[in-house]
Parts: sequence; structure tokens; C-alpha cells
Amino acid sequence: MEPIQVFEIWDSEYETTYTAHIQRNGSGWIGWIKEHPKVRCEESTQEALLEILESTLYETLEADWEAWDKQIEEDIKAGRLDQLREEALEDLREGRCKDL
Repeated sequence: MEPIQVFEIWDSEYETTYTAHIQRNGSGWIGWIKEHPKVRCEESTQEALLEILESTLYETLEADWEAWDKQIEEDIKAGRLDQLREEALEDLREGRCKDL
């Protein structure tokens, strides 16, 4: 079996590096990103595989971010963050905050 090759994918928007692992798989290539198990694919060439891995990673990240945003909105509407809001306002009133 061929050794696993490692490539870095840089996300400039969030300044994060993801590690793509690729390996020859018969006549093609298989690749995955451990940090995001949903990002896994097979292609006929190494170049195509890396392109698909990168685009799949960004699609997956975008879907995760949208789901997270939706969950935060639902939590706010349901009042699940009210206690945290009150604690933050109290800290601000009491001078326990500093400008960033």
C-alpha cells in the first residue's frame, strides 16, 4: 500500500490550516481531512482530489457555520442566553470589563 501523503489547506478567512491526507487507492486517489470526518472523497488524479477536498471542506465549514448561526438565533429567541446577557451587563455596570 502506498504511503499517506499530507497537504495543508489554508483558510485565509479564519486563518486556520487544515491537514488533508491522501493516498493512492488502486488506479485512483482517496483523501480525507481528519478534523472534519464528512470531508472524504475519491478521484482519479491527485490534483483533482486536492481540488475536491478543498471545495468540500469549504462547503462543509460553511454549512457548519450556518447551522451554528441558526442555533444561536434560536437560543436567543428562546431566552437560553438571557442569564449570560444579564451577567455580562452586570460586569459592565460594575466596571469588571475593559476595552479591547
